[in-house]
Amino acid sequence: MDEYQSLSHTAWDCKYHVIFIPKCRHRVLYAQLRTHLGEVFRNLAAQRESRMVEGHLIPDHVHLMIAIPPKYAVFQVVGYIKGKSAIHLARVYGERKRNSVGQHFRARGYFVSTVGRDEAVIRAYIRSQEIEDERLKQLKLSI
Repeated sequence: MDEYQSLSHTAWDCKYHVIFIPKCRHRVLYAQLRTHLGEVFRNLAAQRESRMVEGHLIPDHVHLMIAIPPKYAVFQVVGYIKGKSAIHLARVYGERKRNSVGQHFRARGYFVSTVGRDEAVIRAYIRSQEIEDERLKQLKLSI
């Protein structure tokens, strides 16, 4: 809550923690795709006057903290990012469409929560997700 954004008659600080997954949780967000998607998400958010505050791409899901102006509904911005990034991936990595189901790269839903005053906690959570997923995977293998 360091700084507030402003519109003509509004001062705001609206940040959301968003999580979404690839279709059927295929582990397709890896290597070259992973580094490329971060820039794609930032550009798409900027087209909706939003800002990516924090983000982490894990092989089977995406964590984002995004600041969205109050003039946009959260579903509009998240739907735009998911849809346009899927189209972009189909065009750029068309030969890899067997990794996803048909032309549908993203699953239909997503999780969203408001950040509020817990911004530092959520940032740390997003950063630690890949380590936590690896730890849980190791636990499953050892059982």
